[in-house]
Amino acid sequence: MPGCASDLRNRGRNALSRTEGASWSRSACWRSSRDALSRADDRNHALKSQPQILQQKERQILLKLKTEWRNPPSLSNWTMESNGDHCSWPEIKCATDGTITEIDLSFMNLSFPIPPSICDLTNLIDIDLYRNNIPGPFPIFLSNCSNLQYLNISSNHFVGRLPPDIDRLSTLRSFSPSYNNFIGNIPPEIGHMSNLTELKLSGNLFNGSVPSEIGDLENLELLELDNLLIMPQWRIPPEFGRLKKLKYLTIWNSNLIGEIPGILMNLTHLYMLDLSENKLSGEIPRDLFRLRNLSVVYLYNNSFSGEIPRPIDGLGLKYLYLSMNQLTGTIPEDFGKLVNLEYLVLSMNQLTGTIPEDLGKLVNLEGLSLSMNQLTGTIPEDLGKLVNLEGLSLSMNQLTGTIPKDLGKLVNLTYLSLYSNRLSSEIPTGIGKLPNLISIHLFNNSLTRALPPELGLHSNLLYFNVSTNRLSGKLPQNLCHRGLLNSLDVFSNNLTGTLPESLGKCSNLKIVRLHCNGFIGGIPESLTALPLLQTLELQENRISGEIPSYIISWESLNTLNLSKNQLTGRIPPAIGFMHVLNSLDLSGNQLSGEIPPELRYLHFHKLDLSSNRLIGNIPDELDKSEFETSFLNNSGLCASKSNHNHSTNFNIRSCDSSKLSPRVLASIFAISGFSILLVLAFLAWFFVTRDHKNGKREQRREVEEEEDDLPKPTWWFTSFHRLDFTEDDILNGLVESNLIGSGGSGKVYRISIGNQTDNLVVAVKKIYNSNKSDAKLEKEFQAEIEILGRIRHANIVKLLCCISSQDSKLLVYEYMENGSLDRWLHQKRNGKMEPGPLDWPIRLRIAVDAVQGLCYMHHSCSPPIIHRDVKSSNILLDSEFKARIADFGLARMLFRHRQGEPESMSAIAGTFGYIAPEYAVWARANEKCDVYSFGVVLLELTTGKRACITCDGCNGLVEWAWHHLLEGKDLVEALDEELREDPCYLNEMTLVFNLGLNCTVNMPSHRPSMKHVLQILQRCGTRNTSEF
Repeated sequence: MPGCASDLRNRGRNALSRTEGASWSRSACWRSSRDALSRADDRNHALKSQPQILQQKERQILLKLKTEWRNPPSLSNWTMESNGDHCSWPEIKCATDGTITEIDLSFMNLSFPIPPSICDLTNLIDIDLYRNNIPGPFPIFLSNCSNLQYLNISSNHFVGRLPPDIDRLSTLRSFSPSYNNFIGNIPPEIGHMSNLTELKLSGNLFNGSVPSEIGDLENLELLELDNLLIMPQWRIPPEFGRLKKLKYLTIWNSNLIGEIPGILMNLTHLYMLDLSENKLSGEIPRDLFRLRNLSVVYLYNNSFSGEIPRPIDGLGLKYLYLSMNQLTGTIPEDFGKLVNLEYLVLSMNQLTGTIPEDLGKLVNLEGLSLSMNQLTGTIPEDLGKLVNLEGLSLSMNQLTGTIPKDLGKLVNLTYLSLYSNRLSSEIPTGIGKLPNLISIHLFNNSLTRALPPELGLHSNLLYFNVSTNRLSGKLPQNLCHRGLLNSLDVFSNNLTGTLPESLGKCSNLKIVRLHCNGFIGGIPESLTALPLLQTLELQENRISGEIPSYIISWESLNTLNLSKNQLTGRIPPAIGFMHVLNSLDLSGNQLSGEIPPELRYLHFHKLDLSSNRLIGNIPDELDKSEFETSFLNNSGLCASKSNHNHSTNFNIRSCDSSKLSPRVLASIFAISGFSILLVLAFLAWFFVTRDHKNGKREQRREVEEEEDDLPKPTWWFTSFHRLDFTEDDILNGLVESNLIGSGGSGKVYRISIGNQTDNLVVAVKKIYNSNKSDAKLEKEFQAEIEILGRIRHANIVKLLCCISSQDSKLLVYEYMENGSLDRWLHQKRNGKMEPGPLDWPIRLRIAVDAVQGLCYMHHSCSPPIIHRDVKSSNILLDSEFKARIADFGLARMLFRHRQGEPESMSAIAGTFGYIAPEYAVWARANEKCDVYSFGVVLLELTTGKRACITCDGCNGLVEWAWHHLLEGKDLVEALDEELREDPCYLNEMTLVFNLGLNCTVNMPSHRPSMKHVLQILQRCGTRNTSEF
């Protein structure tokens, strides 16, 4: 799946993604909706004059509202002393007679319930409270606003059910309670609100039914029922076909099943139909594309089958998304008549035949995606006439022939994806001159000749992948001309020449894969100055010289493969300081010297230094079973005596070997050792019997005298529970034999307190503070641990107590026998995966347990607690595999202050692969950052993969999972191989995988809350509670 990062970053205007592009178009249509349903005739905001008494009365009502909302800073301009009339305040609009008709308090950070006194403004027509933090049940008292026509309370924190007397709001024309936390059924009484023209119920937690009575709203022009994620599977009520005035119908991602009712084809005014991301099936209604007013159709990501319906008479179509279905047959020639079409997305289906020539007549087309089908034939030359085209994706078909030269005339083209076809001949030179091109994916074809030398010279090129072709010549010098290139993939070609020094200009470069070519010369030192580089693969070339010894800024590099070249010299010790490096392959070269001892500090998943000329000792930390072939064919290498038995299994000699055979040496050592042991045993018995008591007494006296001379640290003991141990019990257990882990900020000990019959085991985290904390930092630390010490939840690890001194802090937790989730999912033992009972029911229970703890922190604690470092290694398991959340960033907080970083920065809090993108940019965490991180954990549970994988061009598990989805592959293929064999859980696993994707969308506002995640997981597990 090469090119993953490119695909993910170009979802949107390029029409090659089914999500961002749809969202962009959907937003445009909503704006059109607002314009189409204009309220200008109902409200005249021009203020002329009003009696003084009326002005004072309404201003007093506004000031009362401000007081009842607890005087929020956003309303600081609402004062009696404000210059001018209150009708000039930006949040207020008045009618010609001076009465207030509209209050717009959107984005005002209001955090208290709506005051009933708002209805004292008797002529109020419009209330807009969009995007605040207003809590409480639905404010049915707004029915007292007798003239209210427009009510928008969306994106707040309302809870409970919509009341059955909702129809008391009978004057409403526009009603939007979307994106709150309303539950239960949508009340059928909503069908009595006969004046409604707009009804928006999206993004709530409705878990009941959608009433057919909505079909009675004869004036309705816009209906939104999107993102009802936990609604039980439901079908579109045929009664919706009675909404004769309906123009906008959107029900995306709301668990729809069944077919589209044919009666909807009676909605002749329909402008936009969005039923995407559901489970709809059957054929697309035959007459859908005959609706003359239809402009926007989103049916992507369903299970529609059959052919695309014909004839197509709806010539007003602008956006047509049918991707990610099971459509068959050919692409209709009638599409060539859709002269207004801007986006045509048919990817990820089973379409056959050729690409219609008449598509070249769609002069307004901006995005064309036909990828991942079974199309044959050649690319039509007339596609080069689509002068407005920004995105072209024809990848993963069976197309043959050449790339049309006229594609080099598409000056607006930003995204070109033709990979995995059977295209031949050269890449047109005009493509290298396109001024707006940012992404090129031509890999896995049979392209020949040299790359256009102008590539990168005229455009802001970000992604370039031409790997697995037959290209020859040199790598263009200008690929990094603008310095923006993010990934460079040209592997498996016939390229020659030296690696250009100009690659050092690519300060944003993350992926460089040039392997399996014929490059010669040395490794440019400029390559070592790329601060964001994560993958560098140069294997199987003819690169010579030494590996640059001065590695300037490879701080992010996690994969380095220089194998099968002609490199000489030593392995640079600087490699040992590349702290995220986990895959190193230098095999098949002519490297000499010793293995740098600095390598022992790295945590490798892959290490291969075989077939070189290395000498000296193999560091003990690297001489283990998972690297059994990593040092072969280095005649000068040897293993230490402690690892001799291990190493001889892999034909590595012991550093202590001599000319005598190992068998003779063994016999000599055995005889000598036995004799010495006899003598020592006799002497020991004699002296111990004689001097035992006197010696012990003298030794104890000397130790006590020495300890009296040492300054003793002062320890402070803070307990959060009733404890049966003292600080001495903990301090005496801080010995090396109890050490079970260590990290950048301290060590972790397993300490057993008591005897065998009454034994308590605790985990103690010792946090070092090299500099003495000032009073402010000490106070902050004490405040935070006291908050955590008061937490009482079954799914959060208990912080039992804190023991602190000036130099270190000891955090004492309950001990979790089965360690971390990370250990069971990923770690190896003796070269094999850790055996464990992590079948799907247990994994699902772990997910539910973990999210219950996080939900408590986010929604039940005041103020909410943000974990900041949710990951599988911070989810601990007890003896029954019940999960608890651990490690709330205390150590990282102290570590951050020691480094002098400001409080708003959180560079340490968080782990690569789990950090939300907005957190990485702005360094400020909120609850949605935890949701993102937990989404990564869900992907780990379902796929079995690590969060930080860097395979197939994907930077982490999130990108890999999204790319798997966007490629249209069967989601079952993404699931853990160990779990796929049991088909009874595949639906649940797929649901949790999709939930992980929803939690990791780029926009924080589009992620579910932790409470919402819990509800979905609990619903997922209700059918299998007996398995637990």
